[in-house]
Amino acid sequence: MSQPRYPAPLHGGSDDDDDDAVKLPAFLRYESQGVIRQISYYLSGEIVEPIQYTDLLYTLRTASATDLIFLHLNTPGGNFDTGLQIINNIAASDAHVITILEARAYSMGALIFLAGDELIVHDTCQLMFHNYSSASIGKGNEQAAQVMASRKWFDKVMRNVCRPFLSDQELERISKGEDIWLDTDDIRRRLLHIQKGEPAVKPKAASAKVKPVAISADDSAATSKAAGKPRKSSKPA
Repeated sequence: MSQPRYPAPLHGGSDDDDDDAVKLPAFLRYESQGVIRQISYYLSGEIVEPIQYTDLLYTLRTASATDLIFLHLNTPGGNFDTGLQIINNIAASDAHVITILEARAYSMGALIFLAGDELIVHDTCQLMFHNYSSASIGKGNEQAAQVMASRKWFDKVMRNVCRPFLSDQELERISKGEDIWLDTDDIRRRLLHIQKGEPAVKPKAASAKVKPVAISADDSAATSKAAGKPRKSSKPA
């Protein structure tokens, strides 16, 4: 004999009261509350020595997966070591880090912007990417070794942080000393391409160039004569 899925409530009364029994709902709702922290930092002005950013670095390292950290950027750039430490801590953070471009972000500021998990751009903003600047002292061989090591290090950081937002060709141009400037429209266009799984910078179609062919004087004379001969009119048979 099959049992009912839910036992009838215990109550007295006749069988006629069964139709009035309390029915269980088709589903039950449960609710729990969690703590979501929203933390904002404003990187305004030049990026200085790392010791000034320990609070930001510690927050990134200890944040949980439910935390939101906003980095508001308006900076001309600055200390490469500080910026790189911030970028590495963003990558290691469990939090969702949102970088917001609010005016300009040049040099290391532009790299910090690209390091975010989510990028937000206001309508009138600008990014600028360029090569690094440094100074060295010591013996000639030591300075030469430092320059080579610094360039290799910088190029590796640029590839890891800036691709695919910047193309390999653009990174090569930066390595050779060129500055790359992008406004809000350029930035949003590139981010949209990346979101669609397309290259941020679409390659330009190479135009076919007709190479001039050198001809001899005899060939030139023959061509002129052939071009000057009148066409023969065809007569009916």
